[in-house]
Amino acid sequence: MDIAGRIKALRESISMSRKEFSEHTGIPVRTLEDWEAGRRTPPEYIPRLIEYQLKYEEMLNGANGDGKGSTLI
Repeated sequence: MDIAGRIKALRESISMSRKEFSEHTGIPVRTLEDWEAGRRTPPEYIPRLIEYQLKYEEMLNGANGDGKGSTLI
């Protein structure tokens, strides 16, 4: 899977719109749109960082047991 597909799959895995994902990660909406459409290519480490953030938040949600967790950004 290419980088654009990975980023889109990560966003969709947590059922967020681009706007919600933008606010959650701090990445501008336009940048996400360009990445997902393949108009621009982010550095290769970006999808890994996003994936780590989402896994960390999922782990926190499980540890808290309340389903709310906390946002890193």
